[in-house]
Amino acid sequence: MTPMRTRKSSARGVMKTYLRKLVAAAVIAGAFFPAVPTVAQAEGNFPNQIHIAAGERANGRLLNVGIGRSVVINLAEDAADVLVSNPEIADAVLRTPRRIFVLGNAAGQSRLVLFGRSGRELASFDLRVEKDTSDLTRIIRRLIPGSRITAESMNGSVVLSGSAKSTIEAQQAADIAAKFQGANAASEVVNLIAVEGKDQVHLKVTVAEVEREIVKQLGVQFAGQFGIGNFVPYVSSTPSFLVNPSILNQSLGGVEFASGASSLAVELEALQRDGVIRTLAEPTLTAISGENASFLAGGEFPIPIAQDDNEVTVEFKKFGVGLDFTPIVLSGGRISLRVKTEVSELSSDGAISVTGGITISALKVRRAESTVELPSGGTLVMAGLLKESYKQSIEGVPGLMQIPILGALFKSRDFLREQTELVVFVTPYVVKPVAASKMVRPDKNLIPPSDAETVFLNRLNKIFSPGGEAVEGEYHGQVGYIYK
Repeated sequence: MTPMRTRKSSARGVMKTYLRKLVAAAVIAGAFFPAVPTVAQAEGNFPNQIHIAAGERANGRLLNVGIGRSVVINLAEDAADVLVSNPEIADAVLRTPRRIFVLGNAAGQSRLVLFGRSGRELASFDLRVEKDTSDLTRIIRRLIPGSRITAESMNGSVVLSGSAKSTIEAQQAADIAAKFQGANAASEVVNLIAVEGKDQVHLKVTVAEVEREIVKQLGVQFAGQFGIGNFVPYVSSTPSFLVNPSILNQSLGGVEFASGASSLAVELEALQRDGVIRTLAEPTLTAISGENASFLAGGEFPIPIAQDDNEVTVEFKKFGVGLDFTPIVLSGGRISLRVKTEVSELSSDGAISVTGGITISALKVRRAESTVELPSGGTLVMAGLLKESYKQSIEGVPGLMQIPILGALFKSRDFLREQTELVVFVTPYVVKPVAASKMVRPDKNLIPPSDAETVFLNRLNKIFSPGGEAVEGEYHGQVGYIYK
């Protein structure tokens, strides 16, 4: 039994020696390092508790208190009195001599002073009472994953700082903060969120139109007179072609009979015309997400406008290929587009003539405006039109035009069919800049010819044979210099 007691006594001695070393190390550390107050910090800048050690100087420290929230101050020595400079901003309650409760009432600033039993100042704090935005920061980061947005209070307003992935996420965070502030509080939100590398959107719009027109006209024009003594009756018939009044006098010829005072002239008018019109416009434009961009390739034509003082002023109206759009890059690679495109050209259809022999041209316009959402590289039909027009008229001499076979000599036919198909495609791309050497210009390799080439060879530009690409691979057989 004696050896066992010796082991236990030895173990106790080692433990006591170890504890003495720990106490000594703690005393040395306390001598070299001053006491630091312990703060139980909630998320954000609003603490829950503050611990002030004995001998610690805590004068003029800044203490943030949330509106409707409380902070507990724990002291190492007894306090006898507490002073708050502005009780409307904050209240302080001496719960126990060593525990003080500070309550935030309204947004603003105040000062808190703690006194000991001898009247000595133990600690003082500069109070800043604001709305606690730690909950707002948590909500934003939960609803907008991946964002690094922080909300802070300043004089009753909410300041958003940090970064977001896109403009739409920054706007969503501002909307959440406005709801957090209350109704109609959007002006109380200061948005300082930086967007991480704004995306650029390249938009391609294709306006394709095909028009087909078929015109057919067939008519007989005749005029005759029959002499009976002094009485000379006459008859005549001229087709008016009401469907296509602008196409007249397409005569193929005719015959005329004459005998004495009687004559009869018959003239055949016939026309058939088939026409196809193809219109293709592909404007492209690039803009930063959230910014507006516009493009116009065309011109302006003058329009005279009469004024009250009998003077005429001139205004110019644009025509050509136009594109106006505002892109917003959303999460998940989707793009929201507000697009307005127009293809217009001068037309004689609908033109008017005013005093002085001035003719004002009309405009033939294809215009589309809409807001769509689609992924990068996706194509969507923004607008389309399928139109078919059919017109036909038959006119002639009543009674005679009803005669079988021979009735064709006394009537005329006018026929018109128009078919139109129009489609507008939009295709957005999220793009990045590339090196200038990788871009191809339309005028590359275009060189004006010499006078001799233009006169004798009828060339409008010089012709170059395209250079072949180098063939990859190795040579087979003996390759190199040959010495003889």
